Amino acid sequence: MNRRDPRSLRSETVAIPVEDDRLGFRPAGQDAALERGRFLVRVYGHLLAAILAFTGLEVYLFKSGMAESIARALIGVNWMLVLGGFMVAGWLARGLAARAASPGIQYLGLGLYVVAQAIIFTPLLYVAEHYTGGGVIQSAAILTVLGFVGLTAVAIQTRKDFSFLGGMLRWGGILALVAIAGGVFFGWELGMWFSLLMVGLAGASILHDTSNIIRNWPYDRYVAASLELFASVALMFWYILRLLMASRR
Repeated sequence: MNRRDPRSLRSETVAIPVEDDRLGFRPAGQDAALERGRFLVRVYGHLLAAILAFTGLEVYLFKSGMAESIARALIGVNWMLVLGGFMVAGWLARGLAARAASPGIQYLGLGLYVVAQAIIFTPLLYVAEHYTGGGVIQSAAILTVLGFVGLTAVAIQTRKDFSFLGGMLRWGGILALVAIAGGVFFGWELGMWFSLLMVGLAGASILHDTSNIIRNWPYDRYVAASLELFASVALMFWYILRLLMASRR
């Protein structure tokens, strides 16, 4: 009977299959890091595409003259209802994309949300462009980008788990809707302090979303993850723009 030298066993390697994340498993070690890196590239690539699509839609609406018609139609509605619609649209689109396993449904959720946000933003951008002086939109965009980049860097470099912010964000969103409802039915004035609080809420949402995407999101949900971030960026841009507009009155 042939005997194998025990020393030869030390040089042999055992091939361990890498589980497919789509089956609920994640690759280990270096494979996991590479896969997570590719996932993050896809997430932020889709986020950039969503921002560019939103910008392109706004440019088209203003160039075609449709922006004025949309602005006049929505400005005639109680402005608090527009704010409420802004938040509700975000929740619905995020829920649709997050629950969808199909990439097609995720893309549908992202596309619908970008279009909805472009329409909801039009009155605010129209007023900012025509009644508060030039440059306010660009300033709000720059501040939003700086805030997003800074908060993303904090989440990535510290690698802290910001999931504890989830409860605060839910309560903050509910309180914001209550305040907006108070503005609709009782005429409450939601001034600069409300906008400042909403900018803070958007910043907390970016930290929470970024941490969750890095740690927990499945690799095949990169479209839904980009929608999460886009919703938070849009929220921050909306209220930074409102703050700058209020400061110029």
